[in-house]
Amino acid sequence: MTVPHSRIPFRASHVPDGPPQCSVVTPCLRGQPWIRLCAASVGDQEGVTCEHLIEDGGSDDGTVEWLREHTRADVRSTADDGMYDALNRGFERARGAILCWLNADEQLLPGALASVQTLFAARPELDMIVADAVVVDHGGRYRFHRKMLPPTRAHTAVCHLGLLSCATFFRRSLLENRALRFDPRWRVVGDAEWMLRVLASGARIGRLPQFTSVFTDTGANLSGQPEAVAERARLSRQASGILRLGRPLWMLAHRLRRMWAGCYRQPPFSFSLYTLGSPGKRVAQRVERPTGRWRKAAP
Repeated sequence: MTVPHSRIPFRASHVPDGPPQCSVVTPCLRGQPWIRLCAASVGDQEGVTCEHLIEDGGSDDGTVEWLREHTRADVRSTADDGMYDALNRGFERARGAILCWLNADEQLLPGALASVQTLFAARPELDMIVADAVVVDHGGRYRFHRKMLPPTRAHTAVCHLGLLSCATFFRRSLLENRALRFDPRWRVVGDAEWMLRVLASGARIGRLPQFTSVFTDTGANLSGQPEAVAERARLSRQASGILRLGRPLWMLAHRLRRMWAGCYRQPPFSFSLYTLGSPGKRVAQRVERPTGRWRKAAP
């Protein structure tokens, strides 16, 4: 699909003086056309100063040229050892006190970073914040949503990571003080393996009960590929036998925690995002019948 070459607004990420308050890192390889929507959603964040660091693995589809011409994102294009190596490189360059990452097919919702910064300021003991996300289809239409809770070690180790990285935010000190780099030997579930080390470090994680992010279910996401299934199984095998035997209990406990926290309840709501048909202006959607049930994309 051809996307108009409209210049996207970059107010928040233009930081003329001093370091930004927030840094967003995006690993990317041949990210067209999704990267345009991602960059636009970072560029129009208000209430904070923000930089967008795009670590491109050597795209040959015009991604780098378009980004450099149409955005103020800080784009570096060089060969890397996969997504998690690119994230490590991006976070090494990041100057913000608050960090997060978006994949090329993900977006931030309006005011997301300002809300995150406000909660971090009010809760100085927190190292990380998890928030809620909206899942949309290829055309940007609402499919379902996911409300997040701080993860637990047992569930993450032998079930799955019960949150989305696009709605995960953390302080720079989490990486600097605990040396928690991503392990590039993992190709798909490196975020889950990283989160296990975050939990083992004693990091304090809080919840922001607000939709901050958009995950696009394109049908080609890495999390749905056979390699992801194999890696999840390998990660689970690294857990102790007791944890593996208790898998049904951890799944039940996870669902009860979500029920107690109200994660299965959601009144009608509205959100706005960039779409392939509207890459230069957010499109508002009203969701009258929200659902939190994960539904696979149609083949």
